[in-house]
Amino acid sequence: MTLDPKHLRHIQSFTEAETPSILDRQLPLRKHYHSTPDAAWVHDHARTVDAQVPAGHPLHAHVVCGEGIPVDLPVSVHKAVGGESDFPCPGEILAAALASCLDTAIRMIANLKGITLSHLEVTVSFGADVRGTLMTGDNVPVGFQTAQLKVDLQTEDDLSNLHLNALVDAAERSCVILQTLRAPPTVEIERRFDDLVNLGAA
Repeated sequence: MTLDPKHLRHIQSFTEAETPSILDRQLPLRKHYHSTPDAAWVHDHARTVDAQVPAGHPLHAHVVCGEGIPVDLPVSVHKAVGGESDFPCPGEILAAALASCLDTAIRMIANLKGITLSHLEVTVSFGADVRGTLMTGDNVPVGFQTAQLKVDLQTEDDLSNLHLNALVDAAERSCVILQTLRAPPTVEIERRFDDLVNLGAA
């Protein structure tokens, strides 16, 4: 499992320098958000595009995420509902969002607490009965019904399980994706249907 070389080079420009202090980075932000609460709002985005994968093709899609260095992801419909599962499926991308959010939360909390991590791996598994989305089962809900997370963590310090659990507990509390899944927001959907005939006549 390797990263795109250009993305790895960008990350290495940070890892090869002196280890950054999360506290030094966050203190001015905390002061700013305390005095200007509206500035604390952020909006993360992702969008699909159909320039290369035609909208009429039912098995794959193309999603773009990230603003600083956007990443293009090929997307596959899961084979359990008639797709190919050759590229990441939307559920796997959701699992990746949760795994990466908890992973980075652990890294940041460890840095704040002065704990040096020597190994970190977060595994996420979602389970769904696909009869719901295929509308073939009575009263089968659409969506994931099970979720499991596994944190494999090692430190260079001789820390007790009590301290390690406190680290993971703090990361859980600050993990945006985990807390969003536990208390989901209301989702608003805006629909736009362009009238091509009218647009052409305009």
